[in-house]
Amino acid sequence: MEKIIELIIDEENEISGIEAISIVENPAIEEDFIALKEHKEIRLAEVDAEKRILMGPALIPNKKIFRKGEDDDYYIYFSEDTVRKASELFFIKSKHQNSTLEHSIELSDMSVVESWLIDDPKNDKASAYGFDLPKGTWMVSMKVLNDDVWKAVKAGEVKGFSIEGYFADGLERPKESIEEDVSLNAEELKAVKVLEDILKSITS
Repeated sequence: MEKIIELIIDEENEISGIEAISIVENPAIEEDFIALKEHKEIRLAEVDAEKRILMGPALIPNKKIFRKGEDDDYYIYFSEDTVRKASELFFIKSKHQNSTLEHSIELSDMSVVESWLIDDPKNDKASAYGFDLPKGTWMVSMKVLNDDVWKAVKAGEVKGFSIEGYFADGLERPKESIEEDVSLNAEELKAVKVLEDILKSITS
């Protein structure tokens, strides 16, 4: 019998909640983001000016997410109420500019610029962009001003969002740090290392 654990916001713990949003190749919630583009007409020529905005789900309520434990494997999930609380605390604590690549490299020039909870799945803006997501899903749009990250997006090297944060669980066990386990092959690890070196040279 599979073990399923509900994760909740511990409102008495000041670090509880989401610390950052990571852009990853394999998002745990199995939904990719989309890159939005903008078309403007300048004089008589049409120019494709990229807005560099990524849109996608950050958390989907009641969706089982696989976790590999030391003793045994299990699943976690977030209720619709917890998703709402997490989305609110994310902005209350000014975490909207916190982002990472594959949960390992801190990124600059990234910011969540739009956030909403799906109320009516059929008529929500998300459905207009091809998403089929349940009520209560937390959607975000992230502005990407980092050139190297945008190249990775266009190359299809990163495909979705994954949260990082601290939550308690319904079994009242110790607080768990949620960071998606992402397995990278040798080529992907090399690409991440190259990007990390580039980012270090930019910031040094």
